[in-house]
Amino acid sequence: MNKIASLAAVLLLGMPLAVHSGDGLKVKITRDLESLTVMHKGKPVTIQRNQSKDNKVNPSFAKTSRPCPPFCIQPAVLAPGVETIAEVEMLAYLKRVSDGDKDVLVIDSRTPDWVKRGTIPGSINIPWTRLNVAKSDPLTITEILEQQFGAKQMDELWDFSKARTLVMFCNGMWCGQSPNNIKSLLRIGYPAHKIKWYRGGMQDWEILGLTTVK
Repeated sequence: MNKIASLAAVLLLGMPLAVHSGDGLKVKITRDLESLTVMHKGKPVTIQRNQSKDNKVNPSFAKTSRPCPPFCIQPAVLAPGVETIAEVEMLAYLKRVSDGDKDVLVIDSRTPDWVKRGTIPGSINIPWTRLNVAKSDPLTITEILEQQFGAKQMDELWDFSKARTLVMFCNGMWCGQSPNNIKSLLRIGYPAHKIKWYRGGMQDWEILGLTTVK
């Protein structure tokens, strides 16, 4: 069992992982996990589900139908080797980042106008347009790969041996922003096993009433 699978199992089983318990929350994340505190922009944020049983989904994610293309339903498996994850696995990655694990980066691939409406605590925003060769430029892409992702360029070739594991998401199963980023990274050789995709994205996160930050 790999590190993140072990952490996810710990979360599922309710074993000690510096999580909140015993607070008497009626709407838990899992049977044994009430909440989880992570760091977001240097400040602690507690992730939990909305406790009101009358709470409704954020209107930004209430639409069921958007024009396709571009808002087409994404497949469960985006690309060979890229793992698709759900909320419990996302929480485990957020915990690693919050604990100072420099090998992991959780990325909101959406444009800033969407991020302003709320994002997942512990994530950083790298808009999909900054990694898209048709919308960005080689210098910007290179800076992101080297300074944020930990890759190294040597004689026009990329060395990803010490590159970070990227956990990417956007608006949900109908959103193409994180899939666009992932496919762009794969085309330049980023290892598929170092890319994780939260397919449900903000749509599922909001539907489950999980904490967001603006």
